[in-house]
Amino acid sequence: MVQQVLINDDDYYVPDANQLVTENDTPVDNFASAKQQRLLVSSLYSSLQNQTFLAEANVGIYYTDLQPPIVPDVFLSLDVQVPEKWWEKQNRCYMVWRFGKPPEVVLEIVSNKEGDELGKKLKIYEHMRASYYIVYDPNQQLAEKILHIYELRGTRYFETSETWLEQVGLGITLWEGEFEGRQDNWLRWCYQNGNVLLTGDERAEQEQQRTEQAEQRAEQAEQRSQLLADRLRAMGVDPDTL
Repeated sequence: MVQQVLINDDDYYVPDANQLVTENDTPVDNFASAKQQRLLVSSLYSSLQNQTFLAEANVGIYYTDLQPPIVPDVFLSLDVQVPEKWWEKQNRCYMVWRFGKPPEVVLEIVSNKEGDELGKKLKIYEHMRASYYIVYDPNQQLAEKILHIYELRGTRYFETSETWLEQVGLGITLWEGEFEGRQDNWLRWCYQNGNVLLTGDERAEQEQQRTEQAEQRAEQAEQRSQLLADRLRAMGVDPDTL
């Protein structure tokens, strides 16, 4: 298992956040990627409510002040949370030296061949030492594979076919279904048994189904009880005296 090195501000040079570009307000996503990002982020927050983590889409990560930030489509960082004063310059994006470690998972969704996800970006995330780098290529623009998963071993990434991310206690899976009114194939987080992490809407729908099933069982039980009472009365037995 890869052990991430925690960064202590007292031992390392900390860049001046006021000199860094934390956001440029230039959205460039497409509808499909934006919806996929929401699915991945929202399902984490609705399903892992008892855990401390930070998951975001299209938020910059600074791993050094010598380079501009890298902006993954989605990232997941465990045991950290957004600072209370999140409007302050140094708290507006993910600066590795402030959070003390890189995210465990960074994920890119391929929409064209210009992102160089299997080249330049892979090298950046490897240098950053994110434990896992996932490239989701739904239209197979980079290769025949739809899913590329890289695991950090030492200081190098190695591609793996293992979809269970041991270091984060979550898996990744391809799932066909409906999200936000759109039927499609989606990339989703899952538990080790293969069950996907539910969104808030899915959780509410599941709870509604349980309620309806419970009401149906109660109604059926009442009907059986009434039928038995009617039979007893037909036999001359008052069920209320039993």
